[in-house]
Amino acid sequence: MSGLRNPMVIGVVVLFALIALMSSVAIVPETKQAVVLRFEKPVATINAWRANEAFGQNTGAGLHFRVPFLDRIVWVDKRVQGVTLDGQSVLSTDQLRLEVDAYARYRIVDPLRMVVTARTEQGVAQKLQPLLGSALRNELGKREFAALLSPERGQVMDNIQSALQRQASQYGVQIVDVRIKHADLPAGSPRDSAFKRMRTARNQEAVTIAAQGQRDAQIIRANADAEAAKIYAAAFGKDPEFYGFYRAMQSYRYSFAGQGTTNRDDGSRPSIILSPDNEYLREFRGRR
Repeated sequence: MSGLRNPMVIGVVVLFALIALMSSVAIVPETKQAVVLRFEKPVATINAWRANEAFGQNTGAGLHFRVPFLDRIVWVDKRVQGVTLDGQSVLSTDQLRLEVDAYARYRIVDPLRMVVTARTEQGVAQKLQPLLGSALRNELGKREFAALLSPERGQVMDNIQSALQRQASQYGVQIVDVRIKHADLPAGSPRDSAFKRMRTARNQEAVTIAAQGQRDAQIIRANADAEAAKIYAAAFGKDPEFYGFYRAMQSYRYSFAGQGTTNRDDGSRPSIILSPDNEYLREFRGRR
């Protein structure tokens, strides 16, 4: 009886030793961070993320020992993760209610803080989602709908990312990127009225620009006429005879050039009858 009992005892001891050995060893992969909890209190962090870290080189991945039955490991992904936000309602400054779909890409860079504040990766995603919605509403609420269709969109994304980062840091998270997948007006009559308001605003802006252009053109023409009059006056003061000859030639051109045109209803051409001694034709007679 004692012979049968000894192998059983040995087997139990060996099994217990194997379980204890397995419980005291943990293999940390390259893509994971490990937070060691002892009695649910964090005592160590293994293979934590580091900036500019080369994959597979000088990391904390590999075989690690822990106190069996006392230590528990919380695994945290080192890779970039994402959170999406669909159908977020946002009111722009031009009183347009938008339906926005967006997403954020993030990385957990402080696993210890993440475990303390959010407990799990799923907890981080749940906390980031409302923060992303708040950052979207705050930034887009300062802009017109047209800003999302212009180069200004890039600055909008940067502002949203910065605002989200300020809130996400408390969970040990680094925001890598934020993007708006889709932003549109709700379907139905509100959309038509919104487009009508946008067209009206653009038409008013076009009228204003045209009026400003006409005003500037009138100012330019007035300045040009004043400059021309100044030049004419200066020329008249220097050589009155040449100025009189020049003005006479201009008058002849405007008066006689029209003789080749047909401007009567019956197709006939107008005629000008003047006496050879008429003062108007003095330039043809030569100066005396």
